[in-house]
Amino acid sequence: MLKKIIHLWHILRQLTGDDAYDVYLKHHAEFHESSVDAAPALSRKEFFKLWQDNKWKGVKRCC
Repeated sequence: MLKKIIHLWHILRQLTGDDAYDVYLKHHAEFHESSVDAAPALSRKEFFKLWQDNKWKGVKRCC
């Protein structure tokens, strides 16, 4: 029962984007940290600011 709840929790986090920072850190560690000139990973605050700015830039209205 507990495993099912944990699994559902992970699915919920994926669907809502709550795990976006965790996914970003994993991606950064796998693909960018091995580069000599790689920039350090963004902080959680910087990441979500950039994420929100990209999500809402441009006109987002129907009329």
